[in-house]
Amino acid sequence: MFAALTQFGVSGRAVKQQLCCVKFWNPRDFTQDNYHTVDDRPFGGGPGMVMLVEPLDLALTAVKTELLRRGVVAPRMIYLSPQGRRLDQALVEELVREPALVLLAGRYEGIDERVFARHRLEEVSIGDYVLSGGELPAMVLLDAVIRQIPGALGHADSAREDSFADGLLDCPHYTRPEDYLGLKSPPVLRGGNHAEVSRWRLRQALSRTARRRPDLLEHRAMSPVELELLTELLGENHRETGPE
Repeated sequence: MFAALTQFGVSGRAVKQQLCCVKFWNPRDFTQDNYHTVDDRPFGGGPGMVMLVEPLDLALTAVKTELLRRGVVAPRMIYLSPQGRRLDQALVEELVREPALVLLAGRYEGIDERVFARHRLEEVSIGDYVLSGGELPAMVLLDAVIRQIPGALGHADSAREDSFADGLLDCPHYTRPEDYLGLKSPPVLRGGNHAEVSRWRLRQALSRTARRRPDLLEHRAMSPVELELLTELLGENHRETGPE
């Protein structure tokens, strides 16, 4: 499953350029029976299966032992779970500063609670919905983190200009042709005035955020330019809708 992450795109190039190292550990390799069992029925009954504590404990211990040999004393330990902290850009930028991340992808109904007692696992969620396992959330987290590593993107400013990088939704983007079936690209983007382009993009980002995700603006510390642009936008909206 993780070949999509390690062999293609931005993350694949980062792995090939050794900007990061992604290694996989299979809990089945730490089982003691002939069937390599990693799950069992839950105590108390109910549907589904629960991942066993022993293979997960042994696997996580082996990972930490290897990292300790590499000089990483306390890696960030993350269990992908819908019950965890929501993954956002602030958390991504927090995680990229860590020397190592250990991601545990669960399956079935979840993992034995005693794994949390044995290891300092924090839970991270990519959204309020249920998936078949933690592999896809782990890939989402890894892709978001890897693209923040210096050198992973082709342009030095690409990560800074991503949507959410500064807490706002992204502005609209255009490329050739200038006119497609009567739909024209904004002249300001073709005028060559970089200051005007930056102001237009910020204005569009503020407008889009105010319309689609106003919650992102509630606790944002606005710069003087942002306050000016937002005031302009509110004034235009008032003129369009009229007084209440």
